Amino acid sequence: MARLTSVLLVLAALLSVLICRAAAAEKTGQITVFWGRHADEGTLGDACNFDGIYTTVIMAFLNVYGHGKYQLDLSGHPVAGVGDDIKHCQSLGIPVFLSVGGFGGDYGLPTNQSAVDLADHLWYSYLGGTRAGVPRPFGDARLDGIDFFLERGGAGEHYDALARELAKRKSTRGGDGGPPLRLTATPRCAFPDGRALVGRALATGVFERIHVRFYDYPNCTAWIEDAWDQWTAAYPASKIFLGLTASYTDACYLERKAVFDIVMPIVQKPDNYGGVMLWDRYNDEQNGNHYSSYVKNWV
Repeated sequence: MARLTSVLLVLAALLSVLICRAAAAEKTGQITVFWGRHADEGTLGDACNFDGIYTTVIMAFLNVYGHGKYQLDLSGHPVAGVGDDIKHCQSLGIPVFLSVGGFGGDYGLPTNQSAVDLADHLWYSYLGGTRAGVPRPFGDARLDGIDFFLERGGAGEHYDALARELAKRKSTRGGDGGPPLRLTATPRCAFPDGRALVGRALATGVFERIHVRFYDYPNCTAWIEDAWDQWTAAYPASKIFLGLTASYTDACYLERKAVFDIVMPIVQKPDNYGGVMLWDRYNDEQNGNHYSSYVKNWV
């Protein structure tokens, strides 16, 4: 009897391993990282060369727009050379986005025309279009998409018009007639409060991904399951990403064991689970932290 019990325990253990492997095979393996918020984080090319960890990089931010003026803020990174890095990342299969909004800055879309103007600026300066007299900071490099990271303004602003205008454009990287431009959003976690600024835009249904930030907010990690269920249910056509901070000094930092044991089993249940978004490349690098290297095993 004791021998039979031992055999059954071994079989149960093997079955458990097989089930875990099968479940892991269904996960996305996608890690998005923000880059451009600290001069000491290395180049964009460095981020894309980092052991194949990041599958998408979002540059942050275009943080002045809406009133005829536009400003790109990459926190002291020299713009020269970024275009070549963008093309290098894309050659590795890593798409590169530009995020609009961010912390600070001076931005807003008070009118429909201001939204159209911003769409044109993004198209001709960073995306697939060219127009005489319009400078392209990254030369002939063409970004893959735009991220909405809104921290100021009102719910009535015209980000829905911006989303629709951008969704009309076709990605011409690699030739004309490509797929629609890729759009993502990065709202705070609280639901529905977290979508107040970007809700009208999300309602257009043109966003392929939503990175829900479980940081920068009171009690940000206390109610992950409830908030996650609400976000995934509200936007079933979008892939929902778990937004985490890689800074271990942040009050919202989740220890690696907690991510593995508690959080990932929760967020991987919905069919529209997309992966993990990390804030940011600089924090991921600090003191050899490389939070992403651990998270990569579970996403």
